[in-house]
Amino acid sequence: MSILFTGRATGAAAKKIGLLRRFIMFWLNHIRQAIASLGELWRTPSASVLTIAVLGVSLTLPATLHLLVKNMQQISSSFTQAAEISLYIREQTADNQVQSLVAILRADPEIAQVIFVSKQEAMAEFQQISGFGAALNYLSTNPLPDLIRVLPKNTALEAAGRLLQRLSDERVVEFAKLDIDWLTRLNAIVGMLQQAVLIIALLLLSAVLLIVGNTIRLSIMNKKDEIEVMKLVGATDAFIQRPFLYTGVWFGVFGGLLAFLVVEAMLWWLQSAISNVTALYQSDFSLQAMNFNEFLSLLLIAILLGLTGSYLSVRRHISVIEPTGP
Repeated sequence: MSILFTGRATGAAAKKIGLLRRFIMFWLNHIRQAIASLGELWRTPSASVLTIAVLGVSLTLPATLHLLVKNMQQISSSFTQAAEISLYIREQTADNQVQSLVAILRADPEIAQVIFVSKQEAMAEFQQISGFGAALNYLSTNPLPDLIRVLPKNTALEAAGRLLQRLSDERVVEFAKLDIDWLTRLNAIVGMLQQAVLIIALLLLSAVLLIVGNTIRLSIMNKKDEIEVMKLVGATDAFIQRPFLYTGVWFGVFGGLLAFLVVEAMLWWLQSAISNVTALYQSDFSLQAMNFNEFLSLLLIAILLGLTGSYLSVRRHISVIEPTGP
């Protein structure tokens, strides 16, 4: 009985060792074929470099447009004050009436901020920024009205427009102004660019699939005799396809890295020029580069493109290659 039990235990242990060995050998074979496919790229530098360059440049344009949209959205979000409503107070309005309106506006749930600028403060600010200086002291009266600046909580055009109409009906308000049209046009341009990025990306990525697929097809044709021999000795299609699939993956890795380096070089080159412009407007705006997640997304997209292009090619061409008789 003990001998039977010992034999079963030994068989179970041997089975576990066999499964572990198969698991380890499976990944070792993958690693070996991945390294071998990388060596194949090194042995055919002209075709490999050309394919990687095309893939990288094709990814550079949509990546650059994405960063352009991203920076334009940054500009748009930094100008939420453009939805500010200016309320110009009627002449001869008593101070207590103005302060009462300010208190009412500050209690309004649709308003985020209320700033009162008296006519004296407005004149002092105008003297500083206009360049007229002491010449304004010759004015017999202050022609500027009292001003209330209102920032809505909802800076969307429709909501700000409704608030503007309601505030315009206040008895002490001469007229109200909302300058948001240019921001609306900017948002429309950003939306259009987002659609353009999507369309251009789809076209270029389709071209990348064709280029990678054609490169893999040429590689398969060059190794037709070798593939026939491998099939003669019993190699499966999956085993034969694997190095070509890894070649597509390497194309994606190097193409994605190339696209990232090109985009970063472009941003570095443009940053100095943009800094000169923003300095004229006393702005601290700076271009936003790719963050780590965007870099990983770019690399993943490139790898998926290379893998998909190679997969479509090997599935079509390797299966039709069969060993011929002597």
